[in-house]
Amino acid sequence: MHNAKALPNYLLKRYHGWKATTYTENQAWYRRLAEEGQRPRAMVISCCDSRVHVTSIFGADQGEFFIHRNIANLVPTYTPDGDHHGTSAAVEYAVRVLKVAHLIVLGHSNCGGVKGCIDMCNGKAPELDAKDSFVGRWMDILRPKYELVADIEDGRQQERQLEKHAVMISLENLMTFPWVEEKVKSGELSLHGLWTDIGEGGLEFYSPEAGSFQPV
Repeated sequence: MHNAKALPNYLLKRYHGWKATTYTENQAWYRRLAEEGQRPRAMVISCCDSRVHVTSIFGADQGEFFIHRNIANLVPTYTPDGDHHGTSAAVEYAVRVLKVAHLIVLGHSNCGGVKGCIDMCNGKAPELDAKDSFVGRWMDILRPKYELVADIEDGRQQERQLEKHAVMISLENLMTFPWVEEKVKSGELSLHGLWTDIGEGGLEFYSPEAGSFQPV
């Protein structure tokens, strides 16, 4: 593979700094993780957005979370012969092999994927409607929820509402996986919907009782 290059210097320096401090100070813990395997209690499905840092938000260490990231933290419906296997495979591994007790979908403010979905549905992003747009076809998962926010005139509010609907449709789609549904009904697995404001550091959770997102 002739196109691969060495890491840029700034990343090399950061690695050597981590190896000399964090790793060295916790070497026994890292070796234990390597030898005994992972036993995370929770899986988190979050957005690829670099501003969403799940382990920092919850102060988590290595081995605590099984994390899967994709555009707009979406989960497709259970489709064994479909095209969306990456997210489905991660969910399958977390639930059936790692046997996590909690499955968290974490949405966030200022989500570019959600904004793209709105533009696509408004006809303002024809490039996303193209059949060869991976982002556009992925955002088709969220497209059915656009009708619920189409009449909101305030653009910021419209985006925030659809960001939360992205969390909700993912929770709904998770329940189409037979082994997720089985474990939820047996009480072995609980689903959680969260949304974070990346500018304010706020965190909200979906409350079934209230039927809306509430501050934690």
